[in-house]
Order: sequence, then C-alpha cells, then structure tokens
Amino acid sequence: MNDTAIVGRLAPSPTGHLHLGHARSFLLAWWHARSRGGRVVLRIEDLDVERARPEFVEATIADLRWLGIDWDGEPLVQSSGESAIADAAANLLARGLAYPCTCTRREIQSAASAPHAGESGPRYPGTCRGRWTSIEAAESATGRAPALRFVVREGPVEIVDELQGTRTYDVARDVGDFPIYRRARSPAYQLAVVVDDARQGVTEIVRGDDLLESAARQALLQDALGLPRPRWWHVPLVTDATGRRLAKRSDDVSLASLRAAGTDARIVVGWVGRRSGIADARPGHAEEFVSRFSMENLPREAVAVGLRDWAELGLR
Repeated sequence: MNDTAIVGRLAPSPTGHLHLGHARSFLLAWWHARSRGGRVVLRIEDLDVERARPEFVEATIADLRWLGIDWDGEPLVQSSGESAIADAAANLLARGLAYPCTCTRREIQSAASAPHAGESGPRYPGTCRGRWTSIEAAESATGRAPALRFVVREGPVEIVDELQGTRTYDVARDVGDFPIYRRARSPAYQLAVVVDDARQGVTEIVRGDDLLESAARQALLQDALGLPRPRWWHVPLVTDATGRRLAKRSDDVSLASLRAAGTDARIVVGWVGRRSGIADARPGHAEEFVSRFSMENLPREAVAVGLRDWAELGLR
C-alpha cells in the first residue's frame, strides 16, 4: 500500500532518558506508518518547563537515530508554537466552552469526592464554572492567576481504538472539567497535543495503552474545535517481570546507557521485532523490518521483560 495521506508521529517528552518501552512504542509507530507508505513527523513535547531539559532533547534525537528511526521534515518543538495553542484556548473561552479557574490543588482535593478520582488527580467539582467571564475578572476578584478549564459535556464519550476496540468513558463523571491552560499561563498537555496533531497533519497515533483514557478528553477537544479525530492504536506497555511498567523516573535501563555501553542497536531492534509479532526476528536494522511488520500480528498483552530478555540484550 502506498498512501501518502498517512501521517504518523513520534512525540517524545524531553523529561528524562528514553528506555526500552519507548524504543518499542516508537519503532511500532514508525513501522506502522512506513509499512503503508506513510510519512512520519517528529514533535518534541517540551511544555513541562519544570522537567524538560535541553540535554534530554539531544539524547532523545540521538536515541531515535541510533534505533534507525527517521522522520519527514524538521522536528516541531512544541514550545515554539504556543501561539496556535493559545489561539485555540481563546476560541474555546470566547464560545463559553472554557472558563477561568482559580482553585488550588488543595481546594480541589478537599472538595472532590473520593469515589471519582481521575487518572491525573481527583475529579474537579466545577467550583469555578460560570463564576467569571474573563481571565482578568477572575484574577481581579481573587488575586490569583487563573487556569483555564474545558467545559466537559455530560454523558459518555465513545472512542474507537484499532487495537482495543470501542471504549466508552464518562469524562464528566470521572474527571470533570479539565485544564487546558495552567495557572502559569502555559498550555496543558491535552490541548497542546490536539492542536499540534492537527497542525502537523497527523492522521494516526500509535502510543502506549496507558494513554487510552486521555483519548476521550482529546476527542472532546477535537470535536469542540472542529478538528478530525486521528485513528488510534494504543499498544500494550513494556513492563518488568513483576508487571510494573518501565518509567523514566526509575532505574530502568535507558537507551542512552545502552548506547554508552556500546550495545549494538540491531540487537534492540531485533528484540522489539520479535516481541511485536515479527516471526523469527533477528538482530537487524529498523528498515529491514518495515515490510515484515503488521499491526494485526501485534500481541495484545503487555511485554514483560524477564531474565531471558535481559540476557538477549546483553544486560544483567
């Protein structure tokens, strides 16, 4: 199949070193798009000003190149395009689909009911909805710099995922009105992702299944802004032998450490291929697996990394 309308994306956050789980997710996204003649764009999601660092940007790009992953065009650095995200937030605010919120984290935690804790914190109870018509009014009345929250409609949100099937989420019940701009006047993740995916023409997203619930919030924003929903493939995560997912903040082996130790990237690529449905995959360059990859053959369970895997990778 040769369909140049397919645009996949790689969207790493430079908040730490990439690990084996990232290697698998990015290779899957790259193989999936390239195997069908699609383009791949790269976006550096650096809006987390407290944790994003220039050295992690450099390490991330080095890791991707080490794996044999390429991309079309220049990388988009998310912080360089904040004006487009700000315009989208202003659009929602002007249409009454967003509002200023001066609640502190402590106030939200004390007001939220325990049974409805969202994945990123307790459910927001809607305290500030309808209180102010502008950011300036909210700040004048409280002396606090407000955030902006999206008005979540009542009822279920249906998500169609190509791997997970049709899923239904009740964002209003479980999360409530969620932030699209932080009190520090910086864009929040959900809005930034939606705006930049549209700006880069992304038609499909391959990422970890821990972000499946986020797709419901992103779908609400896409509908409100008149943007098309991409096709989603939320793939199972890579975990350790106990089932704990690999994380940047832990001691999990990073790709940077593998590179520094002189590990042959072909070994990592071959391991990913073998654990991703490519029969009899052996160490090789990423491009060698493009024609052999099919998302239909991807295992539907998490990839647990055990002693045999570590030995294959020359570790532990």
